[in-house]
Amino acid sequence: MTKNIQLALKKVGLFCLNLNFLIFNCWGILPVSAATQTGELNIINSQQDAKQLIDITNTNSILAEKLTQLLKVGKKPNSRKPKTQSRRVNAGKKANPAKPKTQIRRVTVLKTTPQVKPVTKVTPPNFQEDIDQLEAGVRLDVTPNSNQPISSKYAITLQQELENLIGRVESANLAASVHNGGVNVNKPQSLKAETPKLISTETTDLSLEETLAQAREVAKNIPVLISQKNYALVRQQWLKSKTTLWQQFPVNQRIAQPEIRSVWLDRGTIVKAGNEAELAKIFDRLTQAGINTVFFETVNASYTIYPSQVAPQQNPLIKDWDPLAAAVKLAHERGMELHAWVWTFAAGNRRHNELIGISADYPGPVLAAHPDWANYDQRGQMIPVGQTKPFLDPANPKVREYLLKLYAEISTRYQVDGLHLDYIRYPFQDPFCGRTYGYGKAAREKFHQQTGVDPVKISPNQRELWQKWTAFRTEQIDSFVGQVAQMLRQKRSYLILSVAVFPLGEYERVQKIQQHWEVWARRGDIDLVVPMTYALDTPRFQRLAEPWIHSTKLGSTLLVPGIRLLSLPSLGTFDQLQLLRDVPVSGYALFAAENFNEKLDKILISTQGKVQNTKHDPIPQRQPFRTAAFRYAALQKEWQFVWEKSERSPNAVTTTSNFKNQSQELQNALNQLAILPSASNLISARGSLTRFQSQFKSWMSVAVQENPYQVKVWENRLITIERLLRYGERRVINKATFN
Repeated sequence: MTKNIQLALKKVGLFCLNLNFLIFNCWGILPVSAATQTGELNIINSQQDAKQLIDITNTNSILAEKLTQLLKVGKKPNSRKPKTQSRRVNAGKKANPAKPKTQIRRVTVLKTTPQVKPVTKVTPPNFQEDIDQLEAGVRLDVTPNSNQPISSKYAITLQQELENLIGRVESANLAASVHNGGVNVNKPQSLKAETPKLISTETTDLSLEETLAQAREVAKNIPVLISQKNYALVRQQWLKSKTTLWQQFPVNQRIAQPEIRSVWLDRGTIVKAGNEAELAKIFDRLTQAGINTVFFETVNASYTIYPSQVAPQQNPLIKDWDPLAAAVKLAHERGMELHAWVWTFAAGNRRHNELIGISADYPGPVLAAHPDWANYDQRGQMIPVGQTKPFLDPANPKVREYLLKLYAEISTRYQVDGLHLDYIRYPFQDPFCGRTYGYGKAAREKFHQQTGVDPVKISPNQRELWQKWTAFRTEQIDSFVGQVAQMLRQKRSYLILSVAVFPLGEYERVQKIQQHWEVWARRGDIDLVVPMTYALDTPRFQRLAEPWIHSTKLGSTLLVPGIRLLSLPSLGTFDQLQLLRDVPVSGYALFAAENFNEKLDKILISTQGKVQNTKHDPIPQRQPFRTAAFRYAALQKEWQFVWEKSERSPNAVTTTSNFKNQSQELQNALNQLAILPSASNLISARGSLTRFQSQFKSWMSVAVQENPYQVKVWENRLITIERLLRYGERRVINKATFN
């Protein structure tokens, strides 16, 4: 009997583990990326996965029942559960929140919304925001003294990242040397108090060359140590090398080229400022740090930061001033752009409700005034279980009319430079865990008119119908972005339209949040796409950003990856910035202003801050051709520096008079385009660039053997120039033609 109980306990342990994974995934605590990127967990992501999980769950149910019988758990078989428990179980089933079937059959156009049920008060354990879930799934944690075995795949990751970090340090120091006339005055940085997990945080006395040589040796020895099963030493040496390499970043010297340097200036920071004088101090700080574009939080949880004649209520935390008017003035006085950052379809926020001392269930001022504009999940709840925000129904014409009127007010009443759309999507869903959304009154009626089917009745197992329902919801977002773009072109064609988006894979993103930003980019609706590529280490940051960096689906849109500052060491921030400077993107966005600190300020001021008595660098989204010319001139300086160095070190770079001639020809063409933007000058510059790129690899055939990373960086920067020309063609040349 004891053996039977022990066996049952072992089996039920497996049951509990599987059940925990199922619950966590259905609540959205474990994202799909946790499986696809770490290889540690296999989370449901397809019907096949769902079937396997159902088989496991059925088996586990049998085990649980047997264990209950064996242990005689102390409840009578027929005892009734409390009503509250019963309701909770029923709420988790696939329910039809509409009116009875007989009533639905009698009408052609549905007149009802799902019956709204009380929002569950219990928050799932360790609840995270959707973007936090994505970040949690992409971390690279290296425990200093762990002797756990290291797989061959993980070993390659460690080795590759160390080699990439060596490349980033060399690339940053090359840029610093060029900016300082060939003299590198870098002083190794201390990491004290910022990186408690690292082996040593003391400043080293090693030179740059000695540090690079040691790190290369560590990378080379990783396979040897693993073959000897010396796993702890691998981790220790890797972390120490990372520390010493970070210390060699030239963070006390200017290195930045013209780029988009943007920051999200959040509501909390604005509220804390309290008046224009204090807000001016924030803008002074951002200007000194070299920031040239500010996403200023203007609409949050349906509250406007300014006194609106369209929105029902200004944010109650704002007292007796207009922050948006002040921000536009302050930004323009400092040569910065000010873009109004707006929550699009997210209409409320329980956390904000707590700040202003009202009921957690308050849906926000817009939905309070217009409850028929609400969106719902399949249970009839405005806020999905485990989330914090109700959403508007994008299929509702009145919702769209209201938002367009609000954005027109912002863009015409204030001299903002752009509109930045956030929450331009549906809430996170997982159809195979019973988490679906989009059943607003207007959406159900419209879909029923098109298909004759009420979407509440559709199951993900009905593949054809379900994909139609997914496509329908996706089109509601796509068409609204198109409407906003058209409105801005009519009101003020000068404005830049940007979007904050999730960096999930295209298919997964459409299925889970109906956000298909590749479509908006290809159509030319948006100017900047800002993927929220948030990660606490650079290799995973690179993994999140890389698919979009090399995407061919973005048309002429500029890519501006986002970096989350929260809990990120200052040198870790610089490392991610350097990665972006080495790949073909046009800049970055920092989230958020509230997470700036003194050490980060110092790094940004030194490496990219405004130089006294000089003109502002061009801002790429506003002056793409001038930016291209500036960036190419910086490339030429790097080549010249390396060329002169190679005179003392033969065979470091292979170059010819043809290289010099074509390099100068390209510079002349880019300069001419910057001075006089025209279709003919664009054709000339593009032709010169194409010819130069076609021969670049052969010119660098020797250099690539010695420093493949740096040669790749140069190729990437040429691609950035190519993308700036493409963007400029749409924003400058075509715009001038149509006007």
